[in-house]
Amino acid sequence: MNLEGKTALITGGGRGIGKAIAKRYVEAGANVVIASRKIDALEAAARELAGSRGKIHPVACHVGRKDQIEALVAETERVFGPVDILVNNSGTNVGQGPALEVTDEALLKTTEINVLAALRLVRLTVPTMIERGGGSVINMASIAGIRPQDGGLCYSFTKAGLIMMTRVWAVEFGRNRVRVNAICPGLIKTDFSSYFWSNEQYMSNLVATQPLPRVGEPDEIGGIALYLASDDSSFVTGQTFVVDGGNTAR
Repeated sequence: MNLEGKTALITGGGRGIGKAIAKRYVEAGANVVIASRKIDALEAAARELAGSRGKIHPVACHVGRKDQIEALVAETERVFGPVDILVNNSGTNVGQGPALEVTDEALLKTTEINVLAALRLVRLTVPTMIERGGGSVINMASIAGIRPQDGGLCYSFTKAGLIMMTRVWAVEFGRNRVRVNAICPGLIKTDFSSYFWSNEQYMSNLVATQPLPRVGEPDEIGGIALYLASDDSSFVTGQTFVVDGGNTAR
């Protein structure tokens, strides 16, 4: 799967799933901008991935800030040119707890990061994709968006919304050869999900019930993200790819 000559923008790219996707992309020849709030993590990832076929460029950006998103896209275009591949990977999971205790602030914050940031980035990048004859948008959702997460109203709500946005965008952009797909990871071993995989009781239940009785690795999401960015998936759009070790199959 060759991404030679392509420009990719990955939010949440300094660690975990975002970093794994960036690794796959630069190895396939893409020039990649990785963005998140923490420049130290981004620079460390960029140093680690330097020397691949493609180039990598870190940019500090808080995706909850409209002006910073606009600056991120402008910097990407300045360094590597127009975006061919957009990966909306940044996410947050505030407001965990009983549904009746969810605050306005928690819901608004989760929506701002998990949904509104993706909308803003699509508005800034897809028109140029259309002008240039096509592109790929990949939204990082979650199995929590297709199966309610107990105590996770805000997270499940926003990830379900992102899945539906994916489908609407696919319908609207398809005639212009812009493909839009979503990935729904199950439990992946990242810092973001450490609350779950470091919990012995939770892991005991997962091993006892999940068809593939283990936690996933970030690179296992990187593989499908590479497929969806490449021409190998040229007839694939509007789809939600569940990568969860069979968790939701039961």
